Amino acid sequence: MKADEKAGCSPDKHNCTDAYTTHKYTNETGLRVYGQGKPVRLFVAGLHGDEWRDTTEILLKIKPPEKGTLALIPLVNRGEYISTLDPAYYQGMGISILEAVEALNPEIYIELHSYSGENLEKLAGRDRLERIGVPAYSVLKAGVLLGSVSPWIRRKYFAKEALCLSFEVQKGNPLAGEFAASMLEILKETESRDEFVEFLRKEFPEQARKAIEDYRRFYGEL
Repeated sequence: MKADEKAGCSPDKHNCTDAYTTHKYTNETGLRVYGQGKPVRLFVAGLHGDEWRDTTEILLKIKPPEKGTLALIPLVNRGEYISTLDPAYYQGMGISILEAVEALNPEIYIELHSYSGENLEKLAGRDRLERIGVPAYSVLKAGVLLGSVSPWIRRKYFAKEALCLSFEVQKGNPLAGEFAASMLEILKETESRDEFVEFLRKEFPEQARKAIEDYRRFYGEL
């Protein structure tokens, strides 16, 4: 069964699931799809451990896009913590993400994670590439970090032209949640990778430069 069939909806149907729940996190693990047509955007949160506490509600509050399709998985898994850098993650506790990617073929894919303040250096330190083989996150604003998704899912499931980003939201920081929500509001209306890159270049020039350099290091030319 494909991921959109589980929710009884598809990118060609409107308002197939109401994301606004009266009980906190009711039916939060299901895929819900809003709008229709291209571009198709997929946002996921609560990927492992207790990250859902700081990220799930952000997705539950998002309204449908003005154009194109927005698919959401507000809570992927609230079980143990397995890094998304481990290919086993997406084949196990994150299988719903792969099902959604294969069913919807999104051009824009966003993961919303959370981190503890004491782990900032592990995520954004310059030696992250040497330590674990992936570039360091960039510090955007208000405790929100920007980076790429796992190279495993990026290379295996997305075209070079796709926009695949990972945001880290500082736990227990309301300002971080608010800023992350504002970034997702921009991304839910974004129509292409290049459009968002131009936005970054204008609003966050240093972070845009780093993101482009990291992309070229891993995947070649833009």
